Amino acid sequence: MSPRRNRPRGGDTPAGRDAAPADRYGLERTESWQGEEWAVRHISGGAAAKHYRCPGCDQEIPPGVPHLVAWQLDGGGDDRRHWHKACWNARDRRSTRLQRSRNAPRY
Repeated sequence: MSPRRNRPRGGDTPAGRDAAPADRYGLERTESWQGEEWAVRHISGGAAAKHYRCPGCDQEIPPGVPHLVAWQLDGGGDDRRHWHKACWNARDRRSTRLQRSRNAPRY
């Protein structure tokens, strides 16, 4: 006896589902910060595949850690920055000068 297939093998999409493929990068929204519009997208842990440096705390975001990406809408997405969610929420309470330890990498 062959195993049961619970998913359709193609063709029509089931009722109630969108025909567009799922967005693997998460939900995107627009926020206003310092008088400018920012696009903010949540990245799930499964979609995070590289090391990033958070501009809020200057710490590394390792692969597999959920975080978010923010960029100015005027910039077109070329200057995207990967933030910890807590750092993005606390961006107004942080100073503009980052305090880096002596042995912290500069990338």
